[in-house]
Amino acid sequence: MSKKLLQGIVVSDKMQKTVVVEVESIKEHPKYKRRYKTHKRFKAHDETRQYHVGDKVVIEETKPMSKDKNWIVIKKI
Repeated sequence: MSKKLLQGIVVSDKMQKTVVVEVESIKEHPKYKRRYKTHKRFKAHDETRQYHVGDKVVIEETKPMSKDKNWIVIKKI
């Protein structure tokens, strides 16, 4: 099974070796068929601390590194 890849924007880089990435997705209401945006934030590992607020990045799912960090930043778009 392949690892999940998500695309989002870095919203916080205040932690050491960790960035918070906000991912936006579009969902459709089952009854009314209206599309709406949802946002979810993921903590992702950034070993070299090269990604900063506003960067558009790709994150990949990995084994848990801490209580709530199980994503790693792959590249900048």
